[in-house]
Amino acid sequence: MKKQVVVYKKLSPELMARLQAQAEVTLIEDLSPAGMQRLRQALPRAQGLLGASLRLDAELLDLAPQLEAVASVSVGVDNYDIDYLSQRRILLSNTPDVLTETTADTGFALILATARRVVELATLVRAGQWNSNIGPRHFGSDVHGKTLGIIGMGRIGEALAQRGHFGFGMPLIYHSNSPKPAVEARFNARYCSLEQLLQEADFICLTLPLTAQTHGLIGAREFELMRPESIFINISRGKVVDEGAMIEALQQRKIRAAGLDVFEREPLDHDSPLLQLDNVVATPHIGSATHETREAMARCAVDNLLAALAGQRPANLVNPQLWPQAAG
Repeated sequence: MKKQVVVYKKLSPELMARLQAQAEVTLIEDLSPAGMQRLRQALPRAQGLLGASLRLDAELLDLAPQLEAVASVSVGVDNYDIDYLSQRRILLSNTPDVLTETTADTGFALILATARRVVELATLVRAGQWNSNIGPRHFGSDVHGKTLGIIGMGRIGEALAQRGHFGFGMPLIYHSNSPKPAVEARFNARYCSLEQLLQEADFICLTLPLTAQTHGLIGAREFELMRPESIFINISRGKVVDEGAMIEALQQRKIRAAGLDVFEREPLDHDSPLLQLDNVVATPHIGSATHETREAMARCAVDNLLAALAGQRPANLVNPQLWPQAAG
């Protein structure tokens, strides 16, 4: 008998057909109030869940007493109550590898866009306000040769470092839980404290996950340590940053600019002060948003879910401590 799977994310016809060949699939096409009602109705029968952008807390999980596995179409797992999932012996998997290069591309796009004021000046041209040669008032700053500071040296941090070091000749400093000798050797990088990085880097890039330890990591004190010419880039999670402190730093020109793909609340509020600042480039959480990468992420999630439901270890298991118990 096929197992019951609830999918709350649109999949390509190929991936949907693959799932349907091995499971009974209920598709929730959106997470509107009506979609959430359908999801709640489907959860009591669900043995597998696949999707993204939904906070799966104990309240929702309690509606799914037969649940065996959750496959997230994401690298971040801050939407999941991992302790409760583990307590229930529910396997959680994610898609950590396939989005690395694309997300690093997004990070470097924000570096270039903020440094060269691309969005601001393109808007000026579109508005018909380019009436003379651009002068110092509209000049940007160079990227090549500037110091790139990366906070969080995981897969995405390394991919960003590769672009900066080999593509733009940028001296590299970084801060993470521990030094990474291989990174230092490959990119001629220097490990330093968070305080040192904030004081020295021209570009300060966040590429670390949201955890209890990183929540609010960058606040008013940290922005005070940055230099007026610093440019701040966040492609990690919005809640790693105290958004109010960041807005104040940008308004008072304590830092030059910010390139932001993530925010405390998403979608970003229409009345957010960030939208009124000409030294902010804001994008709608597009880190992995290419056709190729999103399909690869979905394929990885399907692989993870089908493996778990077949009694095999998913390739990207977030709570691996369950595996010996689950296998037994």
